This record gives sequence, C-alpha cells and structure tokens, in this order.
Amino acid sequence: MDTLLHPSTSSMAKRPCPSSAENPMLPSSFSQMDNLLLSFLSLSDSSPPVSLDLSFDRLLESAPSDADQSLLIDRAHNLGSLLLRAANRSARKRASLHNSIAWALPPDLTIKVFSMLDSQSLCYAAATCSMFNKCAMDPLCYANIDLTTVVPKVNNAVVSTMIQRAGKSFRSLKLGIVPGPTSSPGSCQPLVYSIRNSVDVSSFSWNDKKTRQGKESSILTRSCLYPLSGDNGAAGTLLRRLHLYNIERMDNASFCVALAACPSLLDLEIVGLHVELRQTLISVSSNCHLIERLFFESSKTGRDDSLKSPTCVDLVNNCPNISSLSLRGFKLQDYKVRILVKVLGRVGLHKYLDFWSSGCCMPGRVGFRKLKYADFSTSYLISGTFLRNLGSGFGGNLLEVLILRDCMHLKEVEVARFLTAVLAGDFKFLRYLDISNREGLASEGDWYQRSYNSSIIPLKQVLEVRPNICLLAEFPSEGCYIDIDHMFDSDVNSEISLPSQLSSHTSDGSLLMSSSESSYNSDQGSGNEEYQVSGFVIYEESSDEVDFLVV
Repeated sequence: MDTLLHPSTSSMAKRPCPSSAENPMLPSSFSQMDNLLLSFLSLSDSSPPVSLDLSFDRLLESAPSDADQSLLIDRAHNLGSLLLRAANRSARKRASLHNSIAWALPPDLTIKVFSMLDSQSLCYAAATCSMFNKCAMDPLCYANIDLTTVVPKVNNAVVSTMIQRAGKSFRSLKLGIVPGPTSSPGSCQPLVYSIRNSVDVSSFSWNDKKTRQGKESSILTRSCLYPLSGDNGAAGTLLRRLHLYNIERMDNASFCVALAACPSLLDLEIVGLHVELRQTLISVSSNCHLIERLFFESSKTGRDDSLKSPTCVDLVNNCPNISSLSLRGFKLQDYKVRILVKVLGRVGLHKYLDFWSSGCCMPGRVGFRKLKYADFSTSYLISGTFLRNLGSGFGGNLLEVLILRDCMHLKEVEVARFLTAVLAGDFKFLRYLDISNREGLASEGDWYQRSYNSSIIPLKQVLEVRPNICLLAEFPSEGCYIDIDHMFDSDVNSEISLPSQLSSHTSDGSLLMSSSESSYNSDQGSGNEEYQVSGFVIYEESSDEVDFLVV
C-alpha cells in the first residue's frame, strides 16, 4: 500500500505486485497496472494493520521534507480523482448496457416515443443514460420543438441548437412565455402576458434579463428567429407551424424577415409580440400562401388600428386556404371584418368599389371561402353590422365557430338579428357562438347605455330549435358597468398588457386598460355606418382607405 503512492521507483521494486503467473486466477492479459490496481482494490479498510489512513500517515512520516509530503498529498488527490472518474464512467457503461437489455423497445421505436415528448422532457430523457442520449439526438426528436416556459429559461443559443439538431426533420417551433397551465393556446382566455405582473415568478429577478459577463442571458431577443432565415432559409422552408408567445424584444423587421423564410407555413400563432397587425398580415399574405390557421392576439389591446382594407383584400386573395382566423384585441371596424368573412361575387365587389370611384377596380374576391373558425374577441369597434346577410353568402354560411367575446361596441340589436337568421335556417354548420360581454351589450341608440338582460335576443328559441349549438351569453348583473369617465382616467400608457381585466384594478389601483378614448367613441364616426346602394350593403371607409381604391 505504501508503495502505491510513493514516487520512488526503487521502493516500488522492493514489493513486486503479484503477476498472473503467481495467481492463475488472473487473466494473462493483465498488465502491471492492472495487477497493481487489483491489489489496491483488494485492500480492506476494516483491518487496522492495512488501514488506508494509517498507511498514508506512515508514508508522510517517511518523507524527508515538507515538499515531499505535499507531493504525496497531491499525488493521492490526483490518483483518487482519476480512479473516481474511471469508476463513474464504468458505472454509466454498465447502466447503459443494462438499460439496453432491460428496455423493451428497439431504438427506432424509442426515437418515435421521444419524438412525442416536449423539448424539456426530451432533455431530461437524454440525461438519463447514454442509450437514451443517443436516441434523443436523432433529428426526428426535434421535428416539433416546444420551448415555451412560464418564466424565462431559454435563450437564442438554445433555439439555434435545437433547430440544428432537427435538420431536415424540422416542422414546428413554439417559443416564448405562456402565462401558466390554466391558459391554453387557442382558448378564449387571453394569453398576453407580462412577467412583471406575474404571481408565478416570485423567485425570478428582473435583473437576470441583462446579459452578464461569462453567462448567457435567459431571454429571447429579436434575433431568436434568425436560424429560420440562415443558410439560405433551409430551416424556414421546412417549417409548418410557428407559435410565438410574449417575446418582448421581438420587432416588426425581425419578425417579417422570419416570415419571409417560411413559405410552407400552415399554422401561425402570435401572442403578445410588439409587432404591428398590418405589417404582419402584409408579410403573411406575401410569403405564406399556404397558411390555414392564423391566430394573432395584440400585446396592446385596443391600441393597434393599423389594419387597412387593402391589407384585408390581399390576405384573402393570397391566402385562400385560411379556415381559422383569430384577431383578438385590435381596432377592427365592421367593414374590415366583413371583407374577411363575407364572400362576394365579382359583381357585388365592383358595386362596392364603384361606390367610391367610378374608375376603381379590385381583382379577385372578398371573404375566405373555407373559413370555419372566426374569433374577434375584445375588438372594441365591432358593432355587429358585419353579421347582416352573412349567412346568405358562401363563406359566412360555413362558419362553425364564431367568438365575439367582450367586443365593447357589439350591439344587442345586431346580435338579435344574427340569431333570428340562425332561427330562419342560416348558418347551418354553426356549432359554437360566444357573445358574452363583461360590460353588457351596447344599446341601439348609444353604446353608453348597456344591456345586461336583453329581451329582444332569442336565446331560448335558438337553443330549442338548434340544440346542437353551444351558445355562451354571459353578462353581468345590471349596474356592474364601470363609469366610462373613470375608465378614461386610468393610465393608458401602463406596461400592463392583460386584456381580460377591463373592469378590475391592479394592486396599485390603476385600471387594466390599454385603449384611448377615441376607440370608445359613440358609433357616430366610428367607421361602422352603412349605406344602401342598388340593394348592396356597403360600409364607410376613412379617407386613407379611399386612396387605395382610386386607380
């Protein structure tokens, strides 16, 4: 034992280790090091004569100087570390061999199972053993990348690495911060989220957002989507689904560059990004012609009124396969919504244009022909006039889901007309309708006058005639409506971006509002008036729309 740690070669010769010839039980291929290690591991620390601590003390006492003693201690540390590393490596090999024998699935099926896991669970599985790690490195496991979290944990480098691992199998990417397990993408519940107001991140320090020397920031920035357009857009070309949630540093330019690299995109979901609706839809209509589902929830509810009629028409003409459309929290006038949902023939379209200028023309048609799902929740300027005669058109009559929840200008008379059309046999495919409003429906004459329990809306009759329809009409009791002047006194420039709480207060007493007074004006001048020309219903546009119509 003393010889093992002593650096002197002469002392090692005094106590030769047993060779394979002296011990016939040992394999003949054993080297001197193997024999020495075997002798060392055969020692028992329980017997005092050969105790490790006593033996090491004797070695130190026999050292002629303090420097030699330090050398012995360092040598013991190094050898112990090497032996521990070798033991850990061998333990992992044995565990991997055991797993490969005990694991019932072959590698191809294991990869198939791993491909169904979310990205975080996949990383946990990869850290289990070398066999799982090898299977988890297969590109198929990264075809559908899900890096959504409740608090910031993912940075740009992680996104780039995942996309590189996916290779040609890359199909889906989900990024950002999702409010929590109670909110699911695609539900009526708002997904716009600010970490500053989250109760789930009490242990998170906002200073962690800053990049520190020697440590990567755990915050996604506007360059997090650059891998989609890199390498001549190879990754973006493969992408079919892109979901982005509450990436605070994303901007219009970076997002549009990413969309330009995704010509095969079928499903786009955007929540809480600081990007403009008009620029986004222009980029989608220019680059993503195959898209079937578009979900966009504003980060600043009620402030974004950038959408123009030309953008609506281009989106309809260039993306005809859209069957699910959700634009939540934007300033959408009825005539813009009607362009999206009402299919008109060419004759009707020209009548619409001739109202503005005798020399104008607009190619194509208006209204998504395949639209089955429409969600315009918290769109404050919608009064419901776009619903008139909607069921008589080819597009509107195919609707299966219509959500108009918390549309502040939605009038009870328009809802009544719509449900009367349902009773008359229109909207035969309608299965889900949500007209709930936490502030009640607007009255016909003045939207300040709210209706909480309307007697003109045939709710019971619809449920009797169409029992297959799920009809949600949740309204508060009369008198719960907050005074409008009080609402305008709130700080509209607040960073809070939770649109679901229009009538509740934050902890500091400020109201969760993000809209200017102009968005809550009365219907006069709101852009929702309608006129009758040659039996065709048209809607007034603002002056900036007329420039588009004139050739």
